[in-house]
Amino acid sequence: MQLSAGIGFPALFVIAVAATGCAPQEASTSAGASAGAPSSAASSCDKGTLATAAEGKLTVGTDKPAYAPWFLDDAPASGKGFESAVAYSVAKALGYEKDQVVWQTVPFNNSFAPGAKNFDFDINQVSVSDDRKKAVDFSSGYYDVRQAVVALKTSPYAKATTVADLRGAKLGAQVSTTSLDTINDIIKPKQRPAVFQKNDFAKSALRNGQVDAIVVDLPTGFYITSAEVPEAKVVGQFATSSGPTEQFGLVLDKGSALTSCVTRAVDGLRADGTLAALEKQWLSDAVNAPVLK
Repeated sequence: MQLSAGIGFPALFVIAVAATGCAPQEASTSAGASAGAPSSAASSCDKGTLATAAEGKLTVGTDKPAYAPWFLDDAPASGKGFESAVAYSVAKALGYEKDQVVWQTVPFNNSFAPGAKNFDFDINQVSVSDDRKKAVDFSSGYYDVRQAVVALKTSPYAKATTVADLRGAKLGAQVSTTSLDTINDIIKPKQRPAVFQKNDFAKSALRNGQVDAIVVDLPTGFYITSAEVPEAKVVGQFATSSGPTEQFGLVLDKGSALTSCVTRAVDGLRADGTLAALEKQWLSDAVNAPVLK
C-alpha cells in the first residue's frame, strides 16, 4: 500500500493500463457508497450547506509519510501525485479551492477504525471492504487495485510464475491491508508472514533479506523497484478475481452527512474523464507485470 517518500516521482512514471488491470475507471460504482448519508437533494451538496469539520474549509486526512506515487515528496498539499490530485479534484467538485483544503495527519489504521474522525474524508490507499464499512463510510471507488509481489532480483522467488511458486517464501506486508489478505487468502504460504506497521519497514526487511518478498499494490511495487530498491523487481501481479474489483475509496465518518456528496463528486470525476486522466498522468507505466497463475 505504501512506501517511503523523499524522492520525487516523475509524472511520467506510471503503470501499464491494459496489461496490469489498472485501467482507467469504468463508469460504475462497484466499491459503493456507504450507509448513513442522504442520497438525494443536490442542494445539500452546495458548498455553503456542507457540514464540514471546519467552517469554510475541507479537511482531508492522510498518513505521514505520504508515499509516492500517491503523493510526491511527502507533501500532500502540493497537488502532485495521484491521490493528492484526486483530493483536490474532489474538493473543487464540492466547491472548495486549493487554499480552502486543510490536510490532517491520520495514521493508516486509524482512518478506518471505529470512532469519531477529525477529517471530512481520508485518502490513503484504503481498500473498500464490508468489514471496514461496519466502522466507517466509503465513497465510490476512485481507483481499481491489483496486488503485486516484489522480490530481490537475486532471490529464487524472483523467478516465480505461479502462486504455488511462492508458497515456500517468507513473505511480508503492511498490517491491516489487502496486501496482507492476499498473502493469507491467496498465496497461503507455509511460513507465517511478517507483518509491518509501515511499508518502510517492509521495504527495509526486503533489502536486508529478512523476507523473501513483499506484497504491495501494483503502483507501489513499480515505484519501489524503480526508485527505492532498484535491486528488486516486480515478480508479478494477481489476476482479478471473479468477485468485486478491489477499489480504493475515500473514507468518511460512519453516517457522515458528506458521504453522498463526496460519492457524487467521485462519480462525476469518473464520468467526465478526470480520474482516467489523473491515472494516466501519475499511475501508468510502460512495463507489463506478468499475472501469477
